[in-house]
Amino acid sequence: MELTKDLTVEHLPGSRGSSVIETVSNEENLKPNESQSLLENEEQHFQEEVEEILRKRVLDGKEGAEFQLGQFFFEKGEYELARCEMEKIQNKDLRAKYQLGVLYYEGLGGKENPKKGFELMMDVASCKTQQAQTFIPAAQYNIGRAYFQGYGVRQSDFDAERWWLKSGSDDNEFCSVKAQTALGMYYSRPETFNLKKAFYWHSISSDNGSLESQGALGVMHLYGMGCSRDKKEALQCLRSAADRGNAYAMGQLASYYYNSKLYTKAAEMAERVALIDNLDEVAETTQCLREFVSKGVSLGCFYLARCLQLGAGVTADMEKAKKILFTCFQI
Repeated sequence: MELTKDLTVEHLPGSRGSSVIETVSNEENLKPNESQSLLENEEQHFQEEVEEILRKRVLDGKEGAEFQLGQFFFEKGEYELARCEMEKIQNKDLRAKYQLGVLYYEGLGGKENPKKGFELMMDVASCKTQQAQTFIPAAQYNIGRAYFQGYGVRQSDFDAERWWLKSGSDDNEFCSVKAQTALGMYYSRPETFNLKKAFYWHSISSDNGSLESQGALGVMHLYGMGCSRDKKEALQCLRSAADRGNAYAMGQLASYYYNSKLYTKAAEMAERVALIDNLDEVAETTQCLREFVSKGVSLGCFYLARCLQLGAGVTADMEKAKKILFTCFQI
């Protein structure tokens, strides 16, 4: 699995857990209004009530309330308001500076300014406070990403690698798993080809929970790439990754089953991945690169169409096979 330019941002550590709405609702013991449906309450009443509580906390000078208000808007996708709130406190709350870096680099809530976003991430990465230690590896990953993409800073593979090695060091308890996965892919590309290093970093990243690296390891074990061939380990990695939603692993399993003449299994797995139509959502949910989600779905479409064409593992259906192949070409 080779690294591509569509690397995604490293989210603020801890921000992918409970949302601000959930946190404040639990703290204030907010209950659904009986006159409203639960959906209406979640989408409207809770949001309005939480915003009111947060604004009162800010006025009362409660510690952390200003950041929570900005993060509340960030999570709602109201990026202009989020940017406004984060700007106010960027010099006293490192989390706000981090989120501002994301907002500017990604062009959320206003004009894109990748140079400023890069500079803000550099500020976070160079901070020496105790609070910064949990954010530094994530900021370092984003800095490496900027160098690799050549966005907001001069493109440099050397500097991208250097920053990812800092970020992904397993000696740091707050190491970036995204950096470890990025390194695994970085060493799989022709310009920086080193499959032993790729295997090493995908192994560490997979152990730390990376779904993308787990699928990559399955392929590497299957074909002996950077390691000895181990079909048992390969299938264990691919099946586990597929069960967790890795579309590329599903596609690789469909290919393996088909070429092993296990046509029923091949058709079942191929159909499972071929039915994925929300590629962007799957990429976001699984934190897998969209390109490899697309490749997994394409593999599924190809092998499902092949099974339908030959009646292998399923009832032959040439018309359905043609439709699926047409879908494959559109991905």
